[in-house]
Amino acid sequence: AGTTRHDVAGGVLLVFLLNIVLSDMLFADVPKFVNRMSNVTVTVGRDATFACSVDNISNFKIAWLRVDTQTILTIQNHVVTKNHRIVVTHSDHRTWYLHIKETREKDRGWYMCQVNTEPMKNQVAYLEVVVPPDILDYPTSSDMIIRENTNVTLECAVRGSPTPVVSWRREDSVDIVLGNTKRAVVYEGTSLTFQRVSRKQAGAYLCIASNGVPPSVSKRISLIVHFPPLIVIPSQLIGAKSGAPLTLDCHVESFPNPISFWTHENGSLVSEGPKYHTWVEQVSSYKMFMRLHIGSLSKQDFGTFKCIAKNTLGGSEGVIKVYNIGFFGESSHYVTDQGDQSTNQIAKSTWGLNQSNAGSSSQQSSFSQRLILIVLVTFLCLALLDNFVPN
Repeated sequence: AGTTRHDVAGGVLLVFLLNIVLSDMLFADVPKFVNRMSNVTVTVGRDATFACSVDNISNFKIAWLRVDTQTILTIQNHVVTKNHRIVVTHSDHRTWYLHIKETREKDRGWYMCQVNTEPMKNQVAYLEVVVPPDILDYPTSSDMIIRENTNVTLECAVRGSPTPVVSWRREDSVDIVLGNTKRAVVYEGTSLTFQRVSRKQAGAYLCIASNGVPPSVSKRISLIVHFPPLIVIPSQLIGAKSGAPLTLDCHVESFPNPISFWTHENGSLVSEGPKYHTWVEQVSSYKMFMRLHIGSLSKQDFGTFKCIAKNTLGGSEGVIKVYNIGFFGESSHYVTDQGDQSTNQIAKSTWGLNQSNAGSSSQQSSFSQRLILIVLVTFLCLALLDNFVPN
């Protein structure tokens, strides 16, 4: 019995050793992948390369395939596909490279490295083709001309991979105002909507697209707001001296820029010449100052002047009244209804107060004199009475 048990144990050990030896003999030359293939990310237009390392390739063959279409691209050193952008190379028949030249978006997908063993061995990796952002000509907005108080939307259509993020900002870095409460330097979204657009919202807006793939791109869109002229008069009533120079001002808001001119009280145009000089000072895209300079005021200049502005959407006028306060060289140059009249009132009040004080002092002096006279007369009367009274 003891001998039988030893024989069985020896037989099992022998079989185990034979299996090890046979396995080494059978599988010593079987190909195996050295490491996992890596995914590849490339910008469109650049070259992409996959690497597949295999040990013990022996007489086996390596093939590259496109997984989604089940297309064989290469077998060993031969390119099978008709795609001229596909190239295969190797390093000592151990590491095999699949090169995709000038990648396109359609190249995005899974690729397989396969060894023709039985069963076949393979590895897969993904090619991601990223695309920088691009702003489409349509339906992206171009420069827009809009009437004030109407609604308008600016559009920015983009493409790219990953999908780009779109942001808006004003070229002058002023806050973007949407409605009464929404105000920000930057807004995100493919569109920008203005309800009842105002002249203050006119300007150049930048649509900026970015997706992490350089470069970011932008487009400049001008929002042009049209409205009829509006005139504001800083001083409607001006006092000035005959012979003095005088400049009249009208503040105008208008877009497009208006035709502007001045008229006399009788409606005749103020003509440019030695006495009258007119000009417009542009303050912003839609704000300006109309100015009329009169070299020397004469009798016919006292009265009403009108500043008039007109564009294709309408017109507006302002009225300034000039009145005479004396002759040039006397006291102040000229006065206006806003400040100098108050000064005159203060001066008049002070003059009245001085007159009142002077009258009061005169009355006090007269009363003192009468009081002294009464006292003297009283003493005189008492002295006379003493002489007539008997002792």
